[in-house]
Amino acid sequence: MKNFPLFFCGIFFTLAFSWAGLVLAGHIQLGSLTTTTERIDGETLGPVKGNQLYPVASTGMAMQGKQVYMSMGCIYCHTQQVRRQGLGADYERGWGDRQTVARDFIREERVLLGSRRIGPDLRDVGRRLSESEWHHLHLYNPKITTEGSIMPPFRFLYETRKIKEGIPSPKALRLPAEYAAPEGHEVVPTRRAEALVAYLMSLRLDYSLPEAQLTQSQ
Repeated sequence: MKNFPLFFCGIFFTLAFSWAGLVLAGHIQLGSLTTTTERIDGETLGPVKGNQLYPVASTGMAMQGKQVYMSMGCIYCHTQQVRRQGLGADYERGWGDRQTVARDFIREERVLLGSRRIGPDLRDVGRRLSESEWHHLHLYNPKITTEGSIMPPFRFLYETRKIKEGIPSPKALRLPAEYAAPEGHEVVPTRRAEALVAYLMSLRLDYSLPEAQLTQSQ
């Protein structure tokens, strides 16, 4: 027991240095990251006119949609981290034109990286699938847009209602005949569905970063 103080100090400093290396150093490194004014414009990389900073902060509707995304458990089947070229087949699948890096997430209070890919990566889905109608149809019944999809339908995010005064809502889904609402009725998205689609549309990697440039510019 005479060596107990020395033994205790050895354990303490080992844990302290480990904590400093893993936690403190990482916090300092990430905390120093800032936004940038670079983005992609067609196939030409260059600074943006004005003071727009990237990554862009989420809007109110997209922020609400992120809450729906989490409550629906989307994170259990989808990731939001595009792997670098040569590591996997993310580029070949069209999931992004560059890898995601820490700077991409500096404006997010909660980062939804995910750990399983039962479905495709969604980090660039707003650019890859830029029509909101596609997302609504996919959420209502994934088989409408993706044959053989194993994703469950989220019909409860949509309301089937009577068409008012014979005038369909501009928000009504244009469903194939086999999924159409009964005669005189229409299917419209609820606010939760609209928020979720707004969030999905906000997931875009249409800007470059000093540590991760878009492949089109290389």
